[in-house]
Amino acid sequence: MKMKVQLQLLTGILAVGMLSGCSKNPVTGKKEIIFMSKEKELAIGAESHPAVVASMGLYDDKNLQAFINEKGSAMGKISHRPELNYQFHIVDSPVVNAFAVPGGYVYFTRGIMAHFNNEAEFAGVLGHEIGHVTARHSARQQTTQILGQVGLMAGMVLSPQIRSMGDQAAQAVQALFLSYSRDHETESDKIGVDYSSKIGYDAIEMADFFGTLKRLSDKSGQSIPTFQSTHPDPGDRLNNVKKLAAEYQKNHPGQYAVNRDQYLRKIEGIIYGEDPKQGFVENGQFYHPELKMQFPVPSGWQYENTPSQFQMAAKDGKSMMLFTMAEGKTLDEAAQAVIKNYSLQVSENNKVTINGNPAIALISTQVEQAQEGQQQQAKTPETTTQVASWLIQYGGNIYAMHGVSTAATFANSVGQFRSIAQGFKAVNDPNILNRQPERVRIKTVQRNATLREALKDFNMPDGKLADLAILNGMELTERVDKGMLIKTLGK
Repeated sequence: MKMKVQLQLLTGILAVGMLSGCSKNPVTGKKEIIFMSKEKELAIGAESHPAVVASMGLYDDKNLQAFINEKGSAMGKISHRPELNYQFHIVDSPVVNAFAVPGGYVYFTRGIMAHFNNEAEFAGVLGHEIGHVTARHSARQQTTQILGQVGLMAGMVLSPQIRSMGDQAAQAVQALFLSYSRDHETESDKIGVDYSSKIGYDAIEMADFFGTLKRLSDKSGQSIPTFQSTHPDPGDRLNNVKKLAAEYQKNHPGQYAVNRDQYLRKIEGIIYGEDPKQGFVENGQFYHPELKMQFPVPSGWQYENTPSQFQMAAKDGKSMMLFTMAEGKTLDEAAQAVIKNYSLQVSENNKVTINGNPAIALISTQVEQAQEGQQQQAKTPETTTQVASWLIQYGGNIYAMHGVSTAATFANSVGQFRSIAQGFKAVNDPNILNRQPERVRIKTVQRNATLREALKDFNMPDGKLADLAILNGMELTERVDKGMLIKTLGK
C-alpha cells in the first residue's frame, strides 16, 4: 500500500459502446453482433491503464520488463490482430495473476513472474492473455451481458451487501478483471498454445504451470490464486493443454524451447510475497513503515493490501473496514469529500483526537442513487448500508478509515470499528521501520539430492520448504542434479 497515489474514477468505463453491427471475429472467423466497437475497445484500454497503475503500481525491473516487451512484441506480430499497439507491464503485486484489458494492454504481477520456472511457461500465459484481446472476449461478454466484476481487491473478502462500499476508483479498476465464460477460457488456452508455439516455445510447459496454480489453490484453503479465480477451470485444463500442445507439435515438427536457466537468471532478486514498505500484517497489527503508522487487525479477519488501500473483513462478510488516503488538505475538506464521494447522509459528526492526532468521526447512512427512469427501491435494515468513518490527520497526510455493515448489524459492529480506529498510532520500532522484503535467490545445486536436501543445504527453514517446492514447480522428494539452478529465498 503506497498510499501516495490519487485515483480518479473512470466514469462510464464499461458503458456499452456504439452498436457496431455484425462484425467478423479475428480468431474464429465467424460473424457476430458486438455492442462494443473496436474504437471503444482501444479507448477502454487507454483510459484503464492509468487506473491499473495507480491501483497496483509498476514493478521496477528494467531487464525483466525488456524481456516481456520482446516476447510480447513477437507474439503480437503473429497474433490475429497484429495491428494493435500492444503494451506489456509488470505490476507490483504479490498475488499470482495475469490479466488483459481491451485494446492490447497485458499485465503480469511480480507474483506470477516469480512462480514461472522457464520462459515457455511465461509464453503460454502471455499467449492466453493476448488471446482474450484478439478474440475480443470482453466485447463478446458485454454483448451477452455476462460481464462481471471479479474484485481483485475487494471480492475476496466482501459480501454482496457491502461490496459496493469500496473506494469508488478501486471499483472502476475491479471492473477490468473480467470473469470470462468457460468457452472463452478454453478458446484462450488453445490460442495460448498456438501463439507460444509459433514464437518457438514448448506449450506443454504452459500446462505444467496450471499444476503450479492448482497447488497454490490447494495450499490456500480459503481463496484460490487470482489468476485462477478470474480464469475458471473448464475441466482438466492441465491435461487439455498438454493434448493441444502435443497435437500442435505433431502437426508442426520442430525444436521448441523451454529456456529454464535463462528465465531463472532473469528473476534473480525479484521480490517474493509482500513488500514491507507497502505495509504488512504481523501479530494482529497492520504496519506501514514508509508512513510510520499502525492499527489493529481483528483476529480471524481476512485482509487485502494494495498500493491504494488496505481493507479487511470478518469471515462472515457482515462487516468490513477500509483504510486509504483521504482527499482534501484539511479535515473538514476530507470529511466533505467522503460525504460526497460515497453519497452519505450524516447523523453524527464529531471532532476527536486519536492518540494525539486530530480527527473527525462520522456516522452515516449510504444513500442509494436511483438510476434515471427507475423507481427508488424500498430500503430495509438488511439492504441499508451504514458507515462509521474516521478522518485522521497524521504525518502531513489525512487518512480515512471506514467501517461498513448493514443497518441490521451496525450496532453490533460499530464498537469494533471504533476500537480499530482508536488503535491508529505512530510506529517507532526500528525492526518495523527497516524491514526488508524477501527476494528470490537463484542458487546452484551442490550435489545430487532431493529438492528438500538441496534447499536445506542453503539453510532454508523448514517452514518455507512447502512454499519453495511450489515456487520451484517441483515436489520436495523430486531429484535434483549437481549444477542445476533452483530458487531459494533471501534478503
